Amino acid sequence: MDDATRKWLLSQLGTATDTADLDTRYARLGSARAVALEVLYQRKADLLAQPASISVSAVVSVAYTENIKALERQIAYLEGGGSPAPDEPSTDDPSGFGWSVVRLIERPRR
Repeated sequence: MDDATRKWLLSQLGTATDTADLDTRYARLGSARAVALEVLYQRKADLLAQPASISVSAVVSVAYTENIKALERQIAYLEGGGSPAPDEPSTDDPSGFGWSVVRLIERPRR
């Protein structure tokens, strides 16, 4: 894995993520997006395995539901193709020319 890909993964997963683990996953999966999604799915599964909220009357109350929702949003964003990874092929045409569809509608006559 090159440095740009590692930096992209750390920007998606946080700087506290173990880079040796990322290298191992990247060697197995072959793409940065697959690595990010696998780590996020694992984090979500870990949160779902715990109680969603804990409350001790008049002492402390902790809820993880918003964290789960945030992980689900980030997973949906990456699965939708958001934030292209450096190891993905570019879809931009370097010439600047491309194809587009234009719908022509006849105007009513006067």
